[in-house]
Amino acid sequence: MFDADSIARVIFLGILLASLVGWVIVESRKRLGQTLRSALAWVLIVVGLMAGYGLWSDIGRQIMPVQAVEAGQIVIPRAADGHYYLKLSIGGQDLRFMADTGASSVVLSPADARRLAIDPAQLVYTGQAVTANGVVRTATVQLKDVMLGPFRDAVVVAQVNETDMAGSLLGMDYLGQFSVTMAADKMILTR
Repeated sequence: MFDADSIARVIFLGILLASLVGWVIVESRKRLGQTLRSALAWVLIVVGLMAGYGLWSDIGRQIMPVQAVEAGQIVIPRAADGHYYLKLSIGGQDLRFMADTGASSVVLSPADARRLAIDPAQLVYTGQAVTANGVVRTATVQLKDVMLGPFRDAVVVAQVNETDMAGSLLGMDYLGQFSVTMAADKMILTR
């Protein structure tokens, strides 16, 4: 169950901890009660931080729900802001997209393009898109090895927006490859 290295590490850490506790006792023998109260306070602070960290993942799922694969379908719960967010893996890099059935294309924000090693400054912006904020210029790129749950596409054509945006959009060029249904605050994608 434990290998020799693990046992040696535990013994070393035990000796180190015993030395530290011994030093604290020797240094504070006249005020041992106060030292023990301080030590107990620190132990409770560390335990509280660990509990908070453990609960954060549960709270985070409620604030920003995550997609799940159920019976060969991708089930995306509606987030608190009313939108549906998906995580795609592109060339091994995870990116978060907002599902946008009103967008015709997959649109990367400049920040997400940089995460995929695409330099927005080096792109040629020959396209245009009409958005709620007006007309913006776009550049066409190819995303390789795109995965959504169990579904993989070798290449997906996307647009990189020239101006900053809050996040990337997953438009109908990609979503149209799925049967999209909405039910009980969930978006269900089936291919």
